Amino acid sequence: MQTVELSAVVPAHRLGEAVIQVVDADGRPCAGVEVTIAQTRHEFLFGNTGFDVQGGDEPGDAPGEEWMLSAAEADLWLQIHNAATLPFYWGRFEPVRGAPRTDEMRRTAQWLRQRGVALKGHPLVWHTVTAPWLLDLELDEIERAQRERIRRDVADFAGLVDTWDAINETVIMPVFDNGDNGITRLAKDRGRLAMLRLAFEEARETNPNAVLLVNDFDLSPAYERVIDEMLEAGIRPDAIGLQTHMHQGYRGEEEILAVADRFARFDLPLHFTETTLLSGDLMPPEIDDLNDYQVTSWPSTAEGEARQADEIERHYRSLVSHPAVEAITYWGFSDRGMWLGAPGGLVRADGSPKPAYEALRRIIAEEWWVSPATVRTDGEGRVRVSGFRGGYSVSVAGEPAVPVRLGRDAVVEEIRMSPTRR
Repeated sequence: MQTVELSAVVPAHRLGEAVIQVVDADGRPCAGVEVTIAQTRHEFLFGNTGFDVQGGDEPGDAPGEEWMLSAAEADLWLQIHNAATLPFYWGRFEPVRGAPRTDEMRRTAQWLRQRGVALKGHPLVWHTVTAPWLLDLELDEIERAQRERIRRDVADFAGLVDTWDAINETVIMPVFDNGDNGITRLAKDRGRLAMLRLAFEEARETNPNAVLLVNDFDLSPAYERVIDEMLEAGIRPDAIGLQTHMHQGYRGEEEILAVADRFARFDLPLHFTETTLLSGDLMPPEIDDLNDYQVTSWPSTAEGEARQADEIERHYRSLVSHPAVEAITYWGFSDRGMWLGAPGGLVRADGSPKPAYEALRRIIAEEWWVSPATVRTDGEGRVRVSGFRGGYSVSVAGEPAVPVRLGRDAVVEEIRMSPTRR
């Protein structure tokens, strides 16, 4: 059988396989028929924040939001990303109790989904950017409000947003001391494990098909212990979120892959959920809490942009090479509105792409993307296809295209030609 190698430049564990079987209207194999195969989607999630497109029916529509993406920037975004993280920070999503910004968020979610983008909500439970009105409540009422919030938002967005950071930064949640908030109060009283159980059980019961993550910036053994405790208590996440904000410099392939190796022991998919690499001056190494770094101007520089491009390509290649990693989300697209005002975007404040953007476009949209290929079926009407896992379209001799998925397990896809053709 003829095998079409659609992509030989990715690690073997990223390749999928399918056999296309072409038959006529009576089920007889069709030999020598032209088959055209084209990639339509990556299985691997190459994500970014979707914060920039929030607020309007089209990108850039929100008045007064100068950091929103323009239509041209949104087009650049879509060229290299197939996943977006949407901001469900409780304090911004529901600043007034009972008045969540559901309709506004739904418009953004629908705009992205219509363009083939997979969506994740971030986060359902967190002790930061939380609703200020929680401080007026007693502990039992805070817990009740948190449970109701999870059920409401997961239900309201089911079928549109089906992946969630169920709980964020649990390592420090019960001991957080940088300002009072209702969730830390609740965590201190109930304990970390109870907060984890609350988040996962409410979300799971509301949407049994949801993909639920535990997510943290603390990649030390303390986070591993949290996951061990979760699993021992019967609380099982669908994936583990690992934040890699690198404002103080790229940690290097060896360190990042060592992190992936440590967390791969849980036999759960790894999502590198928040990646930042700078194209300007680096934050001093003595800074412990990144939020403590304050500057009036933090520009992108030519030297920094070259460094960022090199580091981001190395970072993505190394993570794609690791079999446990299923997703990488870069944390911000434009320098406008970047977290901490850092020059970490993939495009400059004026909307022009940085070298880092071009590096990602080259590897994601070219090197790891398959150009359409046309071949003929063998004597038994078959073609074996091997390529980067994901979605493909298969067209046979002028027939309507058929979607085919190349996944972990090989599949046989039968295409039956219409009676008017051979």
